[in-house]
Amino acid sequence: MVWAVVASLGAHAQEAPPHPPIPDTLQQRIAACTACHGVHGEGTPESGFFPRLAGKPVGYLARQLKDFQDGLRKYGPMEYTVRPLTPAYMREIAEYFSSQDVPYARSPMPRLPASALKRGEELATHGDPSRQIPPCAACHGSQLTGVQPDIPGLVGLPYDYISSQLGSWRTKTRATVAPDCMSEIANRLSESDISAVSAWLAGRELPADMHAQPAGSVTPPLHCGVLGDKGDGA
Repeated sequence: MVWAVVASLGAHAQEAPPHPPIPDTLQQRIAACTACHGVHGEGTPESGFFPRLAGKPVGYLARQLKDFQDGLRKYGPMEYTVRPLTPAYMREIAEYFSSQDVPYARSPMPRLPASALKRGEELATHGDPSRQIPPCAACHGSQLTGVQPDIPGLVGLPYDYISSQLGSWRTKTRATVAPDCMSEIANRLSESDISAVSAWLAGRELPADMHAQPAGSVTPPLHCGVLGDKGDGA
């Protein structure tokens, strides 16, 4: 009787149709990315934590994948996803998302007093010279939409994402190649500064042109390792 059951199971196994082939396309291979960041890298604004990738400068996106792979940037699912990827493949992923152009969507924001938003605007546009805090616009562009090929835009990002990343630089769960200028800046900000600038950036009216500025259009005030020789405006 046992042999009959085994034989029957074997027959059914032989009759089972083969699994359909998985298409070898970039869209299929980046399914792990799009599950959180959206099909076109538009992000998931309703969550507040999965940022937009679409339209970000390709050098910036490639660097983030490398930083996750090297353990400089800490987030378990991302570290696991990029661990086996080659530099060429990470560049291909970065180029795909950088080329996407889809509409922006707003994310949930906390209610902050007008004084906090005014402080956020001051930090973003003028900085705080008394504490050696440069304005966000000094590196991220006059409209805060980023600069090709390595500096990301900040406007349109969720409040929760911006504030959590500034916090990650302070706690050393996010880093990049030295000298890490964002770590320096984040550690000069107070907690209330982080909340204020994150809220102002997330709530700012979006410019008509959200594309990153051309390469060479800003001179960063700090030496940033990720920018190489371009990142020494001191």
